[in-house]
Amino acid sequence: MPELPRDRMDQVLKRFEMLESQMAAGPAADEYVKLASEYSELQDVADAIRALRKAEGELEDLQSMLDDKSTDAEMRALAQADLEEVEERLEKLQADLQVLLLPKDAADDKNVILEIRAGTGGDEAALFAGDLFRMYERYASEQGWKVEVVSASEGEAGGYKEIIATVAGRGVFSRMKFESGVHRVQRVPATEAQGRIHTSAATVAVLPEAEDIDIDVRPEDIRVDTMRASGAGGQHVNTTDSAVRITHIPTGIVVVQAEKSQHQNRARAMQILRARLFDAERSKAADERSEARRLQVGTGDRSERIRTYNFPQGRITDHRINLTLYKLDRVMEGDLDEVIDGLISDHQSKLLAEIDG
Repeated sequence: MPELPRDRMDQVLKRFEMLESQMAAGPAADEYVKLASEYSELQDVADAIRALRKAEGELEDLQSMLDDKSTDAEMRALAQADLEEVEERLEKLQADLQVLLLPKDAADDKNVILEIRAGTGGDEAALFAGDLFRMYERYASEQGWKVEVVSASEGEAGGYKEIIATVAGRGVFSRMKFESGVHRVQRVPATEAQGRIHTSAATVAVLPEAEDIDIDVRPEDIRVDTMRASGAGGQHVNTTDSAVRITHIPTGIVVVQAEKSQHQNRARAMQILRARLFDAERSKAADERSEARRLQVGTGDRSERIRTYNFPQGRITDHRINLTLYKLDRVMEGDLDEVIDGLISDHQSKLLAEIDG
């Protein structure tokens, strides 16, 4: 196990105790909210450091008792039994702290923009894209997150050719960030008379929502076009006249938003554009850091097949961590924690191995 960074532990505890004092002094409401947010972020690691130091003190006392030749046999036996319990507890506390002290992804606490697009498989792929969206919607509901559809293009037989939504809540990106990639489904379509299994796919992209401070989009770098679509009999004039397309000239990224309000369309399109630019910057930075690239769960490439949903066998397999679960029905109902926890644990293990190496 890697050596714990004692200096950093001292800094965390000192900062945590300072926050406690500042909050107790009764600051203004907005300042209190800011202090409370940081306090909450540090609480788990501060509690773990205090528990570790308490256990280390207990271990030192017990060791001194055992080293003292005047300690009688009965006390020595009790101390030895306690020593084993404390050593076991200490080992767990050290392991927990290693994870808590790992470098944090600056985007972990951000909301996300979730994009799901039907891939190969025609109508069946669109239906699967719809199933994936509902899976994430149910998972978000269980987490207490809010999902809001930004735009959707429905498939001819149901589901979605494309759907874009925002997911807002605490720690959304930290839980959702490993979902990006190609999701493959194997099942018998309702229209398949011979009962043959078809394979289809949908692509998922999870982008951390960017704020103005994260991405500065200069007015001269974008071109905004207001588009008119054809509406039957002059109906839906507001809708057909208000579609907005924003092109980011330096990167060529294009975002189209077509709802009823032109003002809302522009705001939504800019929100998605900032998220895509922020994601591109993060991907570029990861590419430039070979260490970070090696530590990712999978390559992070959107074209990589990350998971297979096999309906005839009720099986879901995440290919990045070789995890197979036979509870597909529950997963599709939003029971994703076991898969997501496995991906996070794998990522943490690789980070720890890198530190140890």
